[in-house]
Amino acid sequence: MPASLRYLGIDPGLRATGWGVIEVMGARLVHVANGTVTSNERLSLAERLVEIEAGLCIVVETHAPDAAAVEQAFVARDPLAALKLGQARGMALLVPARAGIPVAEYAPNHIKKSVVGAGHADKAQIRMMVEMLLPGAKIGTEHAADALAIAICHAHSGGANERIAAALARDAGQTKARRA
Repeated sequence: MPASLRYLGIDPGLRATGWGVIEVMGARLVHVANGTVTSNERLSLAERLVEIEAGLCIVVETHAPDAAAVEQAFVARDPLAALKLGQARGMALLVPARAGIPVAEYAPNHIKKSVVGAGHADKAQIRMMVEMLLPGAKIGTEHAADALAIAICHAHSGGANERIAAALARDAGQTKARRA
């Protein structure tokens, strides 16, 4: 049976942080789960960040990913919006890192190119391609679709290093077991 690795993709946002978990089994991508962590706009910024952190902690505890990836922030016209997005990104980076999970970051264009084949794909194209790559997945929001795209990108891009490390560890364990 081939070893599998579980990837968590996170699309950070202060109002809605999308998350998606996939599993890579050999060359096959399998949808595990997806969703959106929302924060209450009536709360203070600090309280909203706590909501995001708590929601992502539940995702990490429930789905036990082997690796995580987060979308890098793009330059926004509104400095205040960019600052708030940066704080939400901080939660998206902190939660998996605190759980001991390696975290990668990818530029939006890299994610789109990896999943769709074009660096300037729109939301509808991303969602359609994610649904094609993960047949049967029920994707709730565009934020969750983007998060699944981030997980797929990491599986294609950075995931190779984790697969090699897992295979080497597995082979070392088998060799050690044969010697015993």
